[in-house]
Amino acid sequence: MNLPTHLARVAADAALARRLGDALAERFAADAAVAIFEIADGRWMVEVHFTAPPDRAAIRRLVQAVGGGRAVLTFATVAPRDWVKASLAGLAPVAAGRFLVHGAHDRAAVGPNRLSIEIEAGLAFGTGHHATTRGCLLALDRLMSSRRARGRHAVLDLGTGSGVLAIAAARALRRRVVASDIDKRALAVARDNARINGAASLIELVHARGLAAHRLRERGPYELVFANILLAPLKIVAAPMARLLAPGARVVLSGLLVTHAAAALAAYAVHGLALERRIVLDGWATLVLRRRA
Repeated sequence: MNLPTHLARVAADAALARRLGDALAERFAADAAVAIFEIADGRWMVEVHFTAPPDRAAIRRLVQAVGGGRAVLTFATVAPRDWVKASLAGLAPVAAGRFLVHGAHDRAAVGPNRLSIEIEAGLAFGTGHHATTRGCLLALDRLMSSRRARGRHAVLDLGTGSGVLAIAAARALRRRVVASDIDKRALAVARDNARINGAASLIELVHARGLAAHRLRERGPYELVFANILLAPLKIVAAPMARLLAPGARVVLSGLLVTHAAAALAAYAVHGLALERRIVLDGWATLVLRRRA
């Protein structure tokens, strides 16, 4: 049965919109889907889609706490529609170095000399538009330009979500990629995306929490690791990750606010990893670390 969609819309500048989108997605992950897109004059819109009437007071409190009065919140109810498709259609392609992440609706617009990645993810798992994902893709783009990415060991994408980073690494490096996630639904989305992008044969998907799974350990050592998660789990996996790295391996950490970068660096420094490059986008930090040989 088709039901109306209940919307909470928040207009803000780009940086605040991304912070609000993250906060709303975390708070209402079980009940809603979140889309973020540019509207006009440098303003951005965060749309939260609910299938049942939301707790408007809770949304107002969260927007006030994060936005401090700098965001405009409105509510609406719309007729039945395919809201996932509609939200994705509002997302423009994202360029990150040689990579271009896009939806099926922009397939024909992809130009030459681009390594295109088509992502039709469920909104909960990411579409490549967040600054943390772009930071990881820029880091990979830089590694592609050197001998650093030409090793013989596998690549690990920890917390793969939509699979965008695993697909990028598999296609760019033509290397075996092990991609893990705690959420089986995310793995199903990543599997479909890998197939759409012709990378399924290079990507092994593993359902796992952290690095405890035997399959993750036996596929090591890893030459390159992506971990686009959050500070707390990044600190937890620092020690077990270090044991799975090949000499001279690179680790790309993201999901970090700029203010959290120092804490992440400290957690990995004690395990022999040093900062090689820092990428800052929209208040988020991506760190490229290198294990001492």
